[in-house]
Amino acid sequence: MPVEEDLVTGCLFCRIAGGELGAEKVGESEHVLAFRDIRPVAPTHVLLIPKRHAAESAAELGAAHVELLGELFALAAKVAKREGLDSGWRLVTNVGPDAGQSVHHLHIHLLGGRKLGWPPG
Repeated sequence: MPVEEDLVTGCLFCRIAGGELGAEKVGESEHVLAFRDIRPVAPTHVLLIPKRHAAESAAELGAAHVELLGELFALAAKVAKREGLDSGWRLVTNVGPDAGQSVHHLHIHLLGGRKLGWPPG
């Protein structure tokens, strides 16, 4: 069930976006916030989130989210450049518990700073 495009009480990422909880911010645009993951799996591990709770995961995305997705990807590219990830980086989004999703607020992981293997997982 899609959530309202508003901050959701108790959502960890909504609390970070709203300034209630601290995070090491590394980038921001009008609708997107980028901050370091507190449990990094790569030398650079940044989370990019919509500031408003537009969807719980990528499974809920549709045509209404095109501009938001463009903004997410554009900020990811800016952060990757600032972080010096010239030799490569990866974007990952998890959908559901079997994929490892633990926060139900759309987010993208920006990973880099080391050679990333394939296939992931």
